[in-house]
Amino acid sequence: MSVKGQTGCREKERLETLPQDIIQGALSLDSYNIYSSVRAVAHALKSAYSSSFVASALRAGGRSVLPRVQPWQLHPFMRSVQFHNTSVDGVYLEKNGDPAADLDLMNWVLFPNKSIGAVKCGGVERQASSGIKLTIDTDAIAWPETVPRSRCTESCLPGYAIVTQEGKPHCCYMCVRCAEGTISTQEDADHCDRCPENEHPNKEQDRCVPKTLTFLSYQEPLGAVLAFFALFLSLSTTLVLGLFIRHLETPLVKANNRDLSYLLLVSLLLSFGSSFLFIGRPRKVTCLLRQTAFSIVFSLAVSSLLAKTITVVVAFMATKPGSGMRRWLGKSLANAIILSCSTLQTGLCTVWLGLSPPFPDADMRSVPRHITLQCNEGSTALFYGALGYMGFLAAVCFTVAFLARKLPGAFNEAKLITFSMLVFCSVWVSFVPAYLSTKGKYTVAVQVFSILASGAGLLGCTFLPKCYILLLRPDLNTKEHLMAKVKGGT
Repeated sequence: MSVKGQTGCREKERLETLPQDIIQGALSLDSYNIYSSVRAVAHALKSAYSSSFVASALRAGGRSVLPRVQPWQLHPFMRSVQFHNTSVDGVYLEKNGDPAADLDLMNWVLFPNKSIGAVKCGGVERQASSGIKLTIDTDAIAWPETVPRSRCTESCLPGYAIVTQEGKPHCCYMCVRCAEGTISTQEDADHCDRCPENEHPNKEQDRCVPKTLTFLSYQEPLGAVLAFFALFLSLSTTLVLGLFIRHLETPLVKANNRDLSYLLLVSLLLSFGSSFLFIGRPRKVTCLLRQTAFSIVFSLAVSSLLAKTITVVVAFMATKPGSGMRRWLGKSLANAIILSCSTLQTGLCTVWLGLSPPFPDADMRSVPRHITLQCNEGSTALFYGALGYMGFLAAVCFTVAFLARKLPGAFNEAKLITFSMLVFCSVWVSFVPAYLSTKGKYTVAVQVFSILASGAGLLGCTFLPKCYILLLRPDLNTKEHLMAKVKGGT
């Protein structure tokens, strides 16, 4: 068929002889696929009419007209089509009708002059093992202004993990922040990993950083304040002891059992000094000494107060006519009380050090992002046993002093002991819940505060009124004044 202005085909043209510009125009866009498809059907028709099926049909009809081939009859011939076009490798269809040759991936590009061209960006190659190899040259692909995404969500950043959504494709997932204490170091992580014990996640949770070492030190404000008060109370106790030694022959010091007063002041001085064992970096020696020294020294102080209180009671009862308590007067009773009470606490601490002694330890879990250097008490039962025994002595001393508070004025030290033991017991009763509820270095700070507060209560309530008389009212520090109070009381 010919069209006006164009030359009709003579049906003998060969594709190889046509000009290249005509071939490129014919093969542009979808024309190439249409062209290959038409040629495949033509080759299949040719094979069909050359087959024995058509020859037998001609013999049976006796006519020279070719029979009409039904589409379903063309399928067997389509499966074995092979022909060559402008490509080097040609077109081959396998038994299922799929292309058997290698394929090129073409990227159609719209150039600034509005022309369209195909740029090869990859290919599909059939391997000898019946596999398929897909190659893509991403640099050869000319994307629009924004690269299209091939999934539903953006990539999960480090610090997040992917969580698939039920009923949706695998590429449509949610990004969930890693749980506390875990990290993820790469994009689209399937799960988060936990940091080692000596490290913790950073703020972004994309890497682990070393934990900070912490302990109650002299350099920090809390440790410096506690150390200052411990030093201040130690100096105050030393001054009171010096004041009592200076006035050791005065009636006031003698009437208040000066030997027990000296022992109480020395034990308070040692208790304030034991506070320094709790401040600073824990070491083997300090861990061994601090709890045992604190327990023994405070038991000695409470035993001294108990001995003073019992001495006051015995002295009052001995003044009654025909009383048999006079044989208990003297230092032997007080010494026996102090020795027996202190020996029990010393024995308990010795067993503690022998069976399960305290040792330096590092707590990596109590305080987030910190490693707390502390002393492990070894045996918690023995620790609370020593603390409980000290509380038992304090309760006994408070009870005896409370019952003796109404004795005559010359023996009014029982009133001071009652109030001092009330302060002491209040501090240590509140210590237990505070100690159990705090963590890290603040646990040590609570114990140091309790030591200082209870010791300050004993020092102030027991000796402050006596210091007032010794320093500001020496006129009251006379035997006549004390005897007058005795007569007024009886």
